[in-house]
Amino acid sequence: MATQNPLSKIEPGMKVTAQMSPEPSEADLQLAKQMDVEYVVLWTNGENANYDYFMSRREIFENAGLKIYGFGNSDVHNQDGIVLNLENRDAKVEQYKRYIRDLGRAGIPYTTYAHMGNGIWSTERETTRGGASARGFNLEKAQEGHWGGKLYPMPLSHGREFSEEELWDNYTYFIKQAAPVAEEAGVMIGIHPDDPPAVHLAGIPRCIFSSFEGYKRALEIADSPNVGMCFCVGCWLEGGELMGKDVIESIRYFGEWGKIFKVHFRNVDQPLPHFVETFVDNGYQDMYEVAKALREVNFNGVLIPDHIPQMGDDGRVGTAYTIAYMNALVKRANEEVAASEN
Repeated sequence: MATQNPLSKIEPGMKVTAQMSPEPSEADLQLAKQMDVEYVVLWTNGENANYDYFMSRREIFENAGLKIYGFGNSDVHNQDGIVLNLENRDAKVEQYKRYIRDLGRAGIPYTTYAHMGNGIWSTERETTRGGASARGFNLEKAQEGHWGGKLYPMPLSHGREFSEEELWDNYTYFIKQAAPVAEEAGVMIGIHPDDPPAVHLAGIPRCIFSSFEGYKRALEIADSPNVGMCFCVGCWLEGGELMGKDVIESIRYFGEWGKIFKVHFRNVDQPLPHFVETFVDNGYQDMYEVAKALREVNFNGVLIPDHIPQMGDDGRVGTAYTIAYMNALVKRANEEVAASEN
């Protein structure tokens, strides 16, 4: 089992981080600084996912006093070609490896990868506290998944049933090629849970990144210090008991192993089969306990707000509210754990 932790190269401490557009306005940059954010996470598509673009974004953000922690590429994320071994699999794997090398050349230390064969699934939007609009999922009403402009409909999104053995074989094929490139490039790959996890949708079982044991096996197969987790608290809460271990137990295990590279700080009202995403202070998980558990395992990565319910008519309102709440939780966790250690 690999034990080296590449986060040791990152400055210590939990870092509350904003996910921003790679084409920020001056107002966007100013807001990030006003929220006391030092790191950002960006996403782009395959057309822009190259060394020159990465370096140009570094210049923009660093001139504003912000550091890029991660840069995602939607064209090699949630790719059915890789997950299901379709005819474009090898081309997508090669594209992924080029992208990782360019991230490394540009000095960007992290990327998130998701391994879902038929995308993210949602049903109609619902309301949460104060009538805020939020993503919902109701298994009884699920009709299609989506990613990158593609829809993956019931009953069989890819024309047949896929087995768990196939998915494990396809994951192994991919990660055994990607991990050595990530190690050489000095880039961390954090694998995001299936969303929603632990269910069978349109012919594809969600059997790998949908449970504690699935993650444990997958990370052992990768056997690389550069392959770990984007620990999405929201997805773990969606799965509930189906995940095998709860959020806090899982943070302690994977955190002590040095495998948590990034955290999606998100809450939901209840687990499957029907959940609604809600504000961080309004779900069934006490998010202070999450921050405290991360501090106790000396997590040095970033925490970002994720899938924020719509507040008012400006998305920045919800972002500012959530980051302020996260800053307060992290400050309290740092102080409380430090006091207990003295």
